[in-house]
Amino acid sequence: MVRLNEIRPGEVAVETPEPSDAALVFIGRIRTPWTDRLACPRQGRQDGPVCRIELFEPWSAGLDGLAQYGAVEVLYWLDRSRRDLIRQSPRSDGTTRGVFSLRSPVRPNPIGTSLAKLVAIEGATVLVRGLDCLDGTPLIDLKPDRCAFTPLAPPQPGDFQVGP
Repeated sequence: MVRLNEIRPGEVAVETPEPSDAALVFIGRIRTPWTDRLACPRQGRQDGPVCRIELFEPWSAGLDGLAQYGAVEVLYWLDRSRRDLIRQSPRSDGTTRGVFSLRSPVRPNPIGTSLAKLVAIEGATVLVRGLDCLDGTPLIDLKPDRCAFTPLAPPQPGDFQVGP
């Protein structure tokens, strides 16, 4: 795990430009047991601890219908991650790779994503297992598991059809 401001041999950092391209609206906060990056798991586990996704108003009405899915894709902003490394040495083994070939949280736009098991929805709070982010991480979005997602709308003319 990369420690704060650490540059390993072979890694390359760049000067990051001022953000100006897009604006994100954080729709909630994620509550996990981890407050330190070194203690946080590298990948979430479906048998990991139950974590809380607390949605801000007015976004809680958007949870309607989510309970029918067994898993949700959680997108979050890694607000405590570096953004300047374009080449990284993930294993400190002396080799480096480009940031886009890694799942490292250190990225130009530190967006994290986890496929989490849906445990329950309690009002504006979604309980899940399988996260790998720090307590207080800002929530960007929730989506039904794309692997299990079945569109609920009836077929429309021009839709791709399987079979005869």
